[in-house]
Amino acid sequence: MKPIIRVNSLKKRFGATTVLENVDVDFPEGLITAVVGQSGTGKSVLFKSIIGLLKPDAGQVWYRDKEITGADPDELLEIRRHIGYSFQNAALFDSMNVQENLEFPLREAMRIKDHAELRRRVAEILEWIDLPGIENKTPSELSGGMRKRVGVARSLMTRPDVLLFDEPTTGLDPVLAETINNLVIRVNKELGVTCVIITHDIPAAFRISDKIAFLDKGIIIAEGTPKEVAASGHPLVRDFIRTSFNELEV
Repeated sequence: MKPIIRVNSLKKRFGATTVLENVDVDFPEGLITAVVGQSGTGKSVLFKSIIGLLKPDAGQVWYRDKEITGADPDELLEIRRHIGYSFQNAALFDSMNVQENLEFPLREAMRIKDHAELRRRVAEILEWIDLPGIENKTPSELSGGMRKRVGVARSLMTRPDVLLFDEPTTGLDPVLAETINNLVIRVNKELGVTCVIITHDIPAAFRISDKIAFLDKGIIIAEGTPKEVAASGHPLVRDFIRTSFNELEV
């Protein structure tokens, strides 16, 4: 499968701390890829480097045939229109209601000003995420699961080719977490969006992903289908998977 995003020999340091060290990983177009690993291994830094929020010290990130790491501001803005980012805590604007939050990327990135078109698109996406009629609610009036779904909806407003999910189920109970994991599948299958997920939920990653990349101490130590990664001989990967599934059984 042809990759839509390629990461080559990526390096990132913060002072004396190396966070990413020669990361090489591809994200196949049209599939769901999970980036897993222990806390503090550079997963979020990898995401921020992919979307251009952080500039790596060395290496390249490519979106199709365009190099993100070498893009000028105008080129980067154009590339970002194709890559959505669903933040861990949804990152909704507290001072805006749901309608205004969902309109924001359309107004700012797509320069859409027509009120009827904005209302139509917001109503359409809310219907799609099974939350119709909440346009006038503020983020504080939404449950945790609803905020997560609205956050995903906002990242879909520009109709991206790729959607990056940063810990989409953090802080949710198992039932709500399953709802969000199923939403990721819907985004991929129904909308045709390539999905890349950072997650600590190893059982869910193995259930919904087509590919898994295991990041540890700034490098990819295992990569492949869930079956291939489960068969990895790397001791850290084996221990991490065994512990995750044992906790699920308990």
